[in-house]
Amino acid sequence: MSHTPIDQQRAWCALAEHAAGMGRRHLRDLFVEQPGRFETFSRSAAGLTLDLSKQRWTGQTLDLLLDLARDAGVPEAIRGLLAGERVNRSEDRPALHTALRLPAEARLEVDGEDLVPSVHATLERMATMVDRFHAGQWRGATGKPIRDVVNLGVGGSDLGPLMVTHALADYRPEGVHRIDVHFASTMDGSQLADYLTRLNPETTLFVLSSKSFTTIDTLSNARTARDWLKSRLLGAAGEEGVDEALVMRQHFIGVSASPEKMAEWGIADDHQLAFWEWVGGRYSLWGAIGLPIALVVGMEHFRGLLAGAHAMDRHFSEAALPDNLPVLLALAGIWNVNFLDIRAHSILPYDGRLEYFAAYLEQLEMESNGKSVTHDGDQVGYSTCPVLWGQLGPNAQHAFYQLLHQGTQAVECDFIAPRVRYDDVPDPATRDHLMGQHRLTLANCFAQSRVLMLGDDAIEDDGPRPEYKHYRGNQPSSTLLLDRLTPQTLGALVALYEHKVFVQATIWDINPFDQWGVELGKKIAGETQQTLEHRTGLEGMDDSTRGLIEAVWSAEGEHGR
Repeated sequence: MSHTPIDQQRAWCALAEHAAGMGRRHLRDLFVEQPGRFETFSRSAAGLTLDLSKQRWTGQTLDLLLDLARDAGVPEAIRGLLAGERVNRSEDRPALHTALRLPAEARLEVDGEDLVPSVHATLERMATMVDRFHAGQWRGATGKPIRDVVNLGVGGSDLGPLMVTHALADYRPEGVHRIDVHFASTMDGSQLADYLTRLNPETTLFVLSSKSFTTIDTLSNARTARDWLKSRLLGAAGEEGVDEALVMRQHFIGVSASPEKMAEWGIADDHQLAFWEWVGGRYSLWGAIGLPIALVVGMEHFRGLLAGAHAMDRHFSEAALPDNLPVLLALAGIWNVNFLDIRAHSILPYDGRLEYFAAYLEQLEMESNGKSVTHDGDQVGYSTCPVLWGQLGPNAQHAFYQLLHQGTQAVECDFIAPRVRYDDVPDPATRDHLMGQHRLTLANCFAQSRVLMLGDDAIEDDGPRPEYKHYRGNQPSSTLLLDRLTPQTLGALVALYEHKVFVQATIWDINPFDQWGVELGKKIAGETQQTLEHRTGLEGMDDSTRGLIEAVWSAEGEHGR
């Protein structure tokens, strides 16, 4: 493939010329001129329906974008990703999160090794653990069944499991010993401290999730948890107390790619779960990092989550580009960012169970594609990832929708909702009421995207209004409808966005699987911590940082340190 920058290639130049005219078009006119836009620009797969008809484009636009995808080698990149090629070029390894959801009968050989058996061996080990918890047989050091599990992780080791456990809370299995899962990620200990005031140490277990098992945030919380358990349990069984080794064994599980470091920290070998180097943290909920998910919903539903993601993987692999949901969603983003100069993107779920979905996507997209150099190390000459943000749509309507409708900033929006909800509630009166609430929610979802598109033209003539109440419209949006929110459709939804990120990275010629900026921040934080602790090295700091550190030292002095 040519090393000519993508923005100098034929398809990009054709799109730039096309955008010069399209940038002045209004969505209301496109809908008048092109009847049947929904049928033209909507596709369905894996329990999802994607409506792109409210994007500010035409069939010609999409054809040109598909040419761009082909020029960038998207079909070849898809094959390489799913075949285990070393697509993470800066770290010279594959990115095989899709292998975590392959069925047991599949085969994926990478560097002479079939990865599927080891993936399923870890799933079976997870299943054994989950069965013990749900049977009330995983007992703490004093013999009481574990009831609360606190996941200690950060980034992908926190956001993914947190998002999914909240989204699928309706799928808790019945008739099993209930396990309540909590999440603590902040390095200041505030989240963990709150749990430790409320939880019973005799019935609490901690899951330490860290790919490297060196993450400062996680290990700091882990040390606090260990000290809390020891201080309360070592004398809990009479004068002899509880054996320290038993506390460590029965109250900690580790998930990491570094078994040596887990063992060194004190986690028993048979309470360790494997995490592979070829899975990035933000792509890791499908494997052992998903243990908290399985503890909440059970292994059957966890496997359903994997099956839904795999269904989207197959669609991504097999569907032609014009019918490929991740490709189409990616191209809509490319069109907005690079040709319409829309660099803000809001994620707006209309279902309370998806409360953490926007936060999850913020990491997935901005940590993956927030890059400014190509695979070859050259500075890009075009925009890459937009600023991604969002909130539950019904709440956001009372928060930042004013900016969407009448602000000066153009924003692309993704509206997400299930088509059906509450139809399985047993009581007819309650069911009818709740289904009515769901229809109200959908009405708001559809109405907001309509007003963003049409502006004043969405409103029937109700007499003259002052100019300052003008709604300009012409804000592009995509709408994603899930058949219903299930483990399968949630798996497909997350995989859809994973693959969208990869397609955009391929077109932008950047690596979505490294995060050097994050690593640099960690390094400088470590050096700064040494200065704060030991009061040395201040002369090497900039004036602002020096002033801030001196302000902290002054406050510590006032409080007697």
